Amino acid sequence: MAAIWAGIDAGKAHHHSVAIDESGRRLLSRRVANDEPELLELLADILALGDEVTWGIDLADGGAALAIALLVNRDQPVHYISGRAIHRASESYRGEGKTDAKDAAVIADQVRVHRDLHPLRAGDDTVIDLKILTGRRMDLIADRTRTVNRLRAQFTGIFPGLEQALDLTNTGPLTLTTGYQTPAAIRRIGVKRLETWLRNRHVVRPDRLAETAVQAAERQHTSLPGEKLAATLVHTLAKEVMSLNQHVAELDKAIEARFRDHHTFEVITSMPGLGVILGAEFLAATGGDMTAFGTADRLAGFGGVAPVPRDSGKLSGNLRRPQRYNRRLQRDFYTSALFSIRHCDESRRFYDRKRAEGKRHTQAVLALARRRVNVLWALLRDGRCYEPAPPARAAA
Repeated sequence: MAAIWAGIDAGKAHHHSVAIDESGRRLLSRRVANDEPELLELLADILALGDEVTWGIDLADGGAALAIALLVNRDQPVHYISGRAIHRASESYRGEGKTDAKDAAVIADQVRVHRDLHPLRAGDDTVIDLKILTGRRMDLIADRTRTVNRLRAQFTGIFPGLEQALDLTNTGPLTLTTGYQTPAAIRRIGVKRLETWLRNRHVVRPDRLAETAVQAAERQHTSLPGEKLAATLVHTLAKEVMSLNQHVAELDKAIEARFRDHHTFEVITSMPGLGVILGAEFLAATGGDMTAFGTADRLAGFGGVAPVPRDSGKLSGNLRRPQRYNRRLQRDFYTSALFSIRHCDESRRFYDRKRAEGKRHTQAVLALARRRVNVLWALLRDGRCYEPAPPARAAA
């Protein structure tokens, strides 16, 4: 009996699994339903082929969640290989055809050849919940962005002056557009009555908003085609944006409550610029277990804030942006670095120094984000909160 490597090409309803030996010879190739009894039968059959089995899979969640849970719960080593990596690796194998069986065989062979693939581990319940909650939040944010864009498009078609003057992501302007959408309607109600109407709906600074709306209405006396129907759509879309805002606010509370249950909450949120939402997204993307990455450099590479070399022959020191990284984590690192520039003197000094060296704004922020990865790594490793460096004393 020898070592076996098994690859799973995961799907929504079915998976395809291929098992190979140390020479790459196929021992088993089977299509199975994404169903526990069939997966357990596959597991038993592959385990019977050798003393030790190492698994590879091309999904880390979603349709592969059941298969991964069954393997991890039985102490089977499972490694994740991205679909992009599999596609590139497939080019070095014979034949141009693409089938589930070939992909599964490629996964198995890549697990056999490589020793630095990302291992999948049993998930922390809090981390899993945060992954679900933050994923749902991203969906809602995307829905809100699309709805706001539709609202702006409709509003521009009947009242461009007011659309340009209002920030239609804020509650006050949205409240206004649920009641009044056309220049004629706003002129009829006037500043005082509109201010009272807004105040009764708890809008902040109703006087300023009412004055802005009436001034825009005084500049447009032309009724545009389709105004009545477009006004109805503006009302509906504004209501939808307000509803999405409420859902996002409720979800933010749920994320914070769940995040506080994790033992790294105080450490992560102590970093300047890394608040509750960005901190929860960091935890969801990494699992909070830094040993899974080994070093801070690997975490930075996974987060897309570490340049990679592109040297060849006599050309050296040529660095470029990475192409394989977690986009969501890079956004968290970059956004938190931007926030830290505003609120942390140490970050501001570092950013200003990089700008003085000739780096562009984006380059300076990425450099700061890379430096902050080292700090966050050390804090999580040592289990301590961030403390700002004391200001340097002037020489006597």
